[in-house]
Formats: sequence, structure tokens, C-alpha cells
Amino acid sequence: MLESLRNVRRVPAFLVLMGASLVGLLLLPPISQDQNYHDFADQRTILGIPHFWNVVSNLPFIAVGAAGLWRFRCNPPTAFLFLAIAMTGFGSAYYHLDPNDNTLFWDRLPMAIGFMIILTIAVEDRLDAKAGAILLWPLIAVGIFSLLLWRWTGDLRLYGWVQFFPCIALPVMFFLYSPRHSDTSYWLIAAALYAVAKLFEFNDGRIYSVGAVLSGHTLKHLAAAAACFAILRYFQTRQPIGISAGFGVAGNA
Repeated sequence: MLESLRNVRRVPAFLVLMGASLVGLLLLPPISQDQNYHDFADQRTILGIPHFWNVVSNLPFIAVGAAGLWRFRCNPPTAFLFLAIAMTGFGSAYYHLDPNDNTLFWDRLPMAIGFMIILTIAVEDRLDAKAGAILLWPLIAVGIFSLLLWRWTGDLRLYGWVQFFPCIALPVMFFLYSPRHSDTSYWLIAAALYAVAKLFEFNDGRIYSVGAVLSGHTLKHLAAAAACFAILRYFQTRQPIGISAGFGVAGNA
């Protein structure tokens, strides 16, 4: 009963924050794709593969995604998360073979789905299991729509929300509310690795200029894949704390 009363407050507060952030997008000017984004530092062709290292550095995503997909194949929502991770590897490799807006769409689509699934996992674990179940597919739809909206209008505002709102909401939920499952330290590891990945991305050319061995973007892929591996370890090792209220997005299937 006490837990239910707490959830009555938690979920509306989260929905208000989410709604306010979406409305806040209307206050921003449209965001278009900077075409310089496609001009990566490492342009080398090796073994006939253009932008070789930016392409092959996506293999860890595919490996982690395949491992999670196999491990949680009987748990469809969790398997869908790892399918999105695997497809991120394929989508990013496809994009880096020929970087342009059209191929970038397929790079970002599985990432958007993955971000939204991770957000619902946090809602399930920290706020309310039923709310997480209800929000799962609508938020996945928002992630997909954000990329379609970019394709139709050239406006990236909604995709920016899909990528960065979880970066705000997750720390708030982790700080304010206790988990329903153990081993949440893996989420902290994943967050740290994702932050490192973004630093690598923003310093693509600077890193490549040091010996021209690997570029910042290549290292970004490796760090982000390591973050996905930390998420995989979380699902592999976590156990319910007290009475489990999981809804199937996560779990030890």
C-alpha cells in the first residue's frame, strides 16, 4: 500500500518532467543537420573498405547485441534492446561506408529505439513496473518518429530530445529512488563510458592528429560498445531486491 502511494507521486512527476521537456522543444529554433558532421578525420581506405576503422569498430556493438539477444531470447522486450544494439552496429557501419544524411538515418534509428528502451527500464526499476510497461512501446514509437520527422522536415529537435532527455531523467531517478534490482553500479559504468565516448566524438580530429593511428570517432565506437557491454552485464547478474516488480523489459531470462 505504501509503495503504491509513493508510485502515485513518482509517475506523474516523471510524466510532467517529460511533457514539459517536450513542450520546451517548441521554444527552440529548428535544428538542421550540420553537413560538416560527415567529414570525419580518418578517411583511410583499407582492404577496399572506405573509412575502414570507423566501419569495423562497430563490430563490438554487433557482438554485444548478439550475445544479449541470444541470452534473453525468451524475454522479448529485453531481447529487443539487444537487437537495437546489434542493429546500431550494422547501421553505423552502413553509414560510415558512405557518410551522408540518408545513411545517417539508418545509423540513428536503432540508437533512438535503444535510448527509449533504456529509459523505460529505468522507469520500471526506479518508479513503477506498470508504468514502465505502458510507456515501453509509446516511447519506442517516439524514437522512431523523431527520425522520420527529421527525414520529412530536416528538424532534429525531437531526435535531440530522444538522445539527451534520458541523460537528464536517468540520473534524477537514480539519485532520488531506490532500485528494485541489484548491480545497478553497471549503469554508472555505462554512463561513464558513454560520457567518454562523447568526448572522443567531439575530439575526433585532435585524437587522429596524434600519430594518425585511430581517430576520436573510432574510439567513440569502442567506448560506446563497452557501455553496452556494461548494460549486458547488468542484465546477466542482477537480482531482485525484496519483492520483484519487473515487467519483462529486464530480467534474468
